[in-house]
Amino acid sequence: MKSEILDDPVVFLKPRSSVIFNGGRVILPESSNNIHHEVELVLMIGELTHKATVAEAQKSIKAVAVGLDITARDLQANAKQKGLPWALSKGFHTFAPVGNFAELNEETDLQNLDLWVNVNGETRQHGNTEMMLFSSADIVSYLSRHFILNPGDLIFTGTPEGVSQITDGDTVEAGLGDHISSLKVYVQA
Repeated sequence: MKSEILDDPVVFLKPRSSVIFNGGRVILPESSNNIHHEVELVLMIGELTHKATVAEAQKSIKAVAVGLDITARDLQANAKQKGLPWALSKGFHTFAPVGNFAELNEETDLQNLDLWVNVNGETRQHGNTEMMLFSSADIVSYLSRHFILNPGDLIFTGTPEGVSQITDGDTVEAGLGDHISSLKVYVQA
């Protein structure tokens, strides 16, 4: 998204209740009038990971999926302006749709996967993980220095340009790689 390159990744957390799966419904909260989709590569941690080197972090990634980081952009902007955390803007119930997970194999190149999102059949985002500011292994290594990562933890890794608003009645479809993972969700007020 043409973000400023920082020394470390920007981190936020979503509660477990944010996660929904293929065929689910993204419920729009009444407290926001500007909800956006952000397509992302999602990493699933497969083993306890703490203070991992980049090589160790790479080995701790068990599976990948396509995901959507749903964000109440107006609430996020207000929080940013006041120097407050973004938790509310990203943590609503249903704000982390995730597609099917595919286990990694030796041929999976996490730094060269296409990802895309369509809203009502119109392409809104299309990018490749090679454009990420930090590699997947760098992100996991960084996080493991600050948190203990457990099997099943999910890490959303960032989004390409093209984020845009979704509204009641929209159908949102996303994909990762050549049929590695897909996702279809419905937006409901």
